Amino acid sequence: MTINYPNGQAFALNRWENSHSSTKSVSFSNRGMTLEDEINKSNQYYLANGIAVIHKKPTPIQIVSVDYPRRSAAKIKEAYFQRASTTDYNGVYQGHYIDFDAKETQNKTSFPLQNFHEHQIEHMRQCLKQKGICFAIIKFVRDQAIFVLKASDLISAWDAQFDGGRKSIPRKEIEAKAYQIDYRINPLVPYLDAVDQIIH
Repeated sequence: MTINYPNGQAFALNRWENSHSSTKSVSFSNRGMTLEDEINKSNQYYLANGIAVIHKKPTPIQIVSVDYPRRSAAKIKEAYFQRASTTDYNGVYQGHYIDFDAKETQNKTSFPLQNFHEHQIEHMRQCLKQKGICFAIIKFVRDQAIFVLKASDLISAWDAQFDGGRKSIPRKEIEAKAYQIDYRINPLVPYLDAVDQIIH
């Protein structure tokens, strides 16, 4: 199936690393799960226990061409993203608007900024201006290390790359600035522990 952006450019998954990586984790408790799966499971726990209401945003797609080989089957042949996506998740926690994106990388020593798009960064800027709690959850797949990086730190690194700075954020810098999250049974990825620190 062909999926295109609003400007007609073809969507190519392998052009950047993202949260939909099919890489399997080595942890027994979450073997085979992507970061997105882990966050979705955590959000279900938060919702079921009355802790927070946070959901993955749906991606609006306009279907252009469908093939009907038989009555009982239909195959989408061509579709377009109706508009550029913002971040992956949003919701409410303790009276605060929460907005964040989740990304994985196979890189061991840094996080490539190309994992984000300009419109996502601009969306985060706008959320911060409205006093929202905005951040990125970053997973280094090789050793299953997960970090919550404040949007303000991500935006600073993003802006710096256009002024002669790096095209990636060194892992050591992420370790120094972000909140590391350890896996638990429930919730699997307790990222709201980091949000508590951001709020307070």
